[in-house]
Amino acid sequence: MKKFKLTGVALAVSLSSGAAFADCGKVSIGAMGWASGEALAAIASFVLDQGYGCETTIVPTDTVPAVTSLAENGEPDLVVELWQNSVPAYADLVAQGKAITASSVFANGGEEGWWIPKYLSDKHPELLTLEGILANPELVGGRFHNCPVGWGCRIVNDNLANFHDMRGKGVEVFDHGSGANLAASIAAAFEEKAPWFGYYWGPTAILGKYPMARVSLGAVDADQHKLNQVQDQDPAKVGVSDFPSAPVLNVVTTSLADREPEVAAFAKNFSIPNDVLSQMLAWQEENNASADEAAAWMLTQQTDLVMGMVSDDARAKLSKLM
Repeated sequence: MKKFKLTGVALAVSLSSGAAFADCGKVSIGAMGWASGEALAAIASFVLDQGYGCETTIVPTDTVPAVTSLAENGEPDLVVELWQNSVPAYADLVAQGKAITASSVFANGGEEGWWIPKYLSDKHPELLTLEGILANPELVGGRFHNCPVGWGCRIVNDNLANFHDMRGKGVEVFDHGSGANLAASIAAAFEEKAPWFGYYWGPTAILGKYPMARVSLGAVDADQHKLNQVQDQDPAKVGVSDFPSAPVLNVVTTSLADREPEVAAFAKNFSIPNDVLSQMLAWQEENNASADEAAAWMLTQQTDLVMGMVSDDARAKLSKLM
C-alpha cells in the first residue's frame, strides 16, 4: 500500500508483506467481498504477519462459498465477518468439529432497526420509543422511510407498520426504490437538520458519518420476530418485537487452532465495537480508500484497541511499526 499519514502517524509498512516468517506458518484468511469484510481481513493479515510472524494469504470469498469451502476443504484457516444467520449449514460444521466460533467480530452484532437523527432525539427524547413517535408524528415529519422491495427488512417493516396502524396514526410509509436512495434521504435530512425516521443497519458508513439514535420497538422476541419475517403474514400472528442483533463471527478451523494456538487466541480477541467500524467505513468512503488503507486507519486511529487483542510478544513487535 502507498505511504500516507493519519493524524501525523505514518504507516509505511505494507499490510501484506515484510514479516519475518519465523514464528508461525502459512495462514489463509477469508475476506468477504464487501468493504468491512475486506478491511477486517487486511487488519488480521497485518497483525498476524507483523506481530506473529505468519505468512498470510487473503482469499476473496463470500458467506456461502466460505462455509462450503470450510466443509469440503478445511479452508480458509480464518474467516472474518461470517454472518451466521445467513448460513444455517455453519452450525453443522461446528457440531462436526470442523470449525470453531472464535469471537463476534462485530462486538454489538449486526444491527438493524428503526432510527432517528441524534439531533432529533436530543431535542425530543420521547421519540426514542415507537409509542412516542406515534403520539407525535409531526416531530418526525409524518413519514417512515422504508426498505426497497426485495429486501428482507421490507417484509418486517410492512408487517409492523400495519400492526401498529402507523398510517392511521399519521405516519406515511414511504417506500424507497434503492438502498442508495434510502441513504441519500438521511444525508439530505442531516444537511437541513430536518426530521427523519426510518430503517437502517450497521455497521455502515452512513451510521459512521451521521449520528443516529435507535428507536425502541419493544423487547426482542426471537420467535415473534420470525413470525414478523413472513411475507403476507396473517395479521393476527404479527406482534411486538424489535430486531434482534445478528451474530457476525470470526471462525477458525480446528486444524488452525491445533497448529497455531496463538493465532486462534488472537482470533478470539478480534472484536471491534460497531461505532468504531462505522467510523472506519465512513472514513474509507469519504477518502475513496482501499481495504489496506482502511485497515491502516484502524491501526493508527484505534491503536490501543488493536493492541489489546494481541499477545505480549506480538504487541512488542507491532509497537515498533505504529
